[in-house]
Amino acid sequence: GQIPGTVHTSIGQEAQVVGACMALGDGDYMSGNHRSHGHPIGKGSPLGPLMAELVGKATGVCQGKGGSLHLADFAVGSLGESGIVGSSIPIATGAALSSKVLGNGKVSLAFFGDGAANQGCLYEAMNISGVWNLPVIFLCENNQYALSTPAHTVTSGVIADRAPGFGMPGVRVEDGQDVLAVFEAVTTAVERARRGEGPSLVEVVTYRFNEHSEGLRLGTDYRDAEEKAAWVERDPIVLFRRHLEREGIATAEELDALEAEVLAEVDEAVRFTDESPYPDPSVAFKDLYTEPIGAIA
Repeated sequence: GQIPGTVHTSIGQEAQVVGACMALGDGDYMSGNHRSHGHPIGKGSPLGPLMAELVGKATGVCQGKGGSLHLADFAVGSLGESGIVGSSIPIATGAALSSKVLGNGKVSLAFFGDGAANQGCLYEAMNISGVWNLPVIFLCENNQYALSTPAHTVTSGVIADRAPGFGMPGVRVEDGQDVLAVFEAVTTAVERARRGEGPSLVEVVTYRFNEHSEGLRLGTDYRDAEEKAAWVERDPIVLFRRHLEREGIATAEELDALEAEVLAEVDEAVRFTDESPYPDPSVAFKDLYTEPIGAIA
């Protein structure tokens, strides 16, 4: 009950989040969606201010005004996320235009879900980015359900196959639980954009383990139990741990220590949030592009 509103977790989609963000440079831009709490972490944003933002505290990355659905951290190139489906895609495209105009070598990446894959703003953005040869990557997080709507019931064909119509390459990462496969695909797109060769579309097939949002009860079981169980068996964190041990990159003891370190960091973020104050009502109109009604009168 501490977080106001609803929270959309990306548990199960960690490989796609981390693989994509690790392919970006520190100065590159990204925009997210309603399920983008993990993305700023992958981009390097500290956990404390991110957690505080979810709870609406003054120490949050947006001083408590963005909350779960609209947080941003410009310090790491996170331009913001939004509960309006597909709305952050044009933002990332505009950032890519600024990069091209300024010649600063930065690329931009727009995260969106399979539900947003049929929004008109995506194709407007893809079209103009193709015409202007912008350094932007359109990344579809295909977790196969838009709330409770199965993607195959509303989406015709393969999303990645739509790219050639806009003069750009499209690639589909069939195993979005493999962080290295995602990293490789997005790295190729990033390098291409940085060379001045224009935009790319990357579709990653993944799965969210939890409900559309925490606390949501639809009263109907729209996902097959066996399907969900099969995906849960392919937890990307567990899979990557096995890879690291199998390849001799890290020992079980080293990975246990790393996990303990991360859990301690999360606990510290919670402590930081609990001890942080809520914003004072006097700052309600700060940072807005309007005047308070009293001032106008």
